[in-house]
Amino acid sequence: MSVGYKAIQWSPHIRRYDLVIALGVLLYMVLFVVISKLTLSADRAISDPILILRALGSCAYLLLHVVLCIGPLARLDKRFLPLLFNRRHLGVITFMLGLLHALLVLVWYHSFGSVSPIHSLLTSNTSFTSLSAFPFELLGAGGLVILFLMAATSHDFWLKNLSPATWKRLHMLVYVAWALLVMHVMLGAIQSERSVLYPVVVIAGVALVCGLHLAAGRREVKQDRCNAQKATAGADDANWIDVACVDDIAESRAHIACLPGQERIAIFRHGNKLSALTNVCAHQGGPLGEGRIVDGCVTCPWHGYQYRPEDGSSPPPFTERVSTFRLRVQGRRVLVNRTPLPPGTFVEPATFEPLPDEHEEHSDEQSQSIEPAGHA
Repeated sequence: MSVGYKAIQWSPHIRRYDLVIALGVLLYMVLFVVISKLTLSADRAISDPILILRALGSCAYLLLHVVLCIGPLARLDKRFLPLLFNRRHLGVITFMLGLLHALLVLVWYHSFGSVSPIHSLLTSNTSFTSLSAFPFELLGAGGLVILFLMAATSHDFWLKNLSPATWKRLHMLVYVAWALLVMHVMLGAIQSERSVLYPVVVIAGVALVCGLHLAAGRREVKQDRCNAQKATAGADDANWIDVACVDDIAESRAHIACLPGQERIAIFRHGNKLSALTNVCAHQGGPLGEGRIVDGCVTCPWHGYQYRPEDGSSPPPFTERVSTFRLRVQGRRVLVNRTPLPPGTFVEPATFEPLPDEHEEHSDEQSQSIEPAGHA
């Protein structure tokens, strides 16, 4: 992100990921059209253009639910992190499918009159006070506009120039787009269907997205409350907080401390040393404490951004920096100074004496080769 801007280079992993998505979309489209033709009776037969239109819209709708479920799933189970790594690709594909759906709607329903298709879409139905005749097309158009803004700003060029905070706020509008599209489906396609299956599927999708987010949020609140209860003030200085035991921090991993009224802090163990960084990655606000140390650098689990544990700076040529914190060890207890230091400030790691059986384990870990993650 900080070195320069160039055309996106797809790695073999990303190519395979995109190929799987493309094949999945194609398979869904084919199955949707074939099953619809086989199951709809002659009096309810639908023309091929409308079947394709509906297949595109329903596929985009389902993929949007997948996009929204990846985040909380990755927080609940780290095995979903590879999906999170490439979530932006999935979001762009979702927008493209929605755009194709919208273009077919304009061509099929709004291009045969005396006014332009866009004008026809905006003015053909103004029954805003009627639930059964509500202009649901406008809800879909609003959701599509938001998805367009997100797809257009998905490159790190915009993340850098808008600032991570502004970029994050913009992309949080995905939940507004999702709500608009749910209403678009409920007030549109669902009202013309006789089967109860369709509203059940829509309601189940809403319940799944909301349920996963509530479960992930509840888990984080519980963890924060537990960590905050364990954090107690040091005997000599209220600025020093007792946050953990050395032996509870796994090698190359972190303990996340939640200090009262402050952001989370990630205390990483590397050898017989401890270093503390803010838990917030400078890229997209990813949870650094859920990552690990790879090739001597703290590696964010979201997109592989790396920081040296001693100073919170990315290795050259990258220039990202995060805040650091002072640490000290008393006996086997880890104390952190609650005052954050400016991003990139070097802090001498706190040291401790490993337990006798840890010397052999550490030697074994050093002999294993680890593939570097690097910046995304």
